[in-house]
Amino acid sequence: MDCSIPGVIGVVAACLSASTFVPQVYKTWKTKSAKNVSIQMFIISTITTLLWITYGIGTNKPPIYVANIVGFILSVTQINLKIKYDRANKR
Repeated sequence: MDCSIPGVIGVVAACLSASTFVPQVYKTWKTKSAKNVSIQMFIISTITTLLWITYGIGTNKPPIYVANIVGFILSVTQINLKIKYDRANKR
């Protein structure tokens, strides 16, 4: 692990980026509602994280690809919750 100041800043930034969607996913799951969630934003986020994962793997930068794998999982989870709860609430 890179213990230089830029390396530590990169790891901290990666951890914060990875946790960005945790509050939204948790709230959606807890309330069983995604009424005000933009699915388009999460689709864009999913594509973006896939690109960052590819870049991180291609440049051998684990903080980049690991954080974005977590972000990708959270984005896909939110998209699935949005679809599930929007369908359930239409019934």
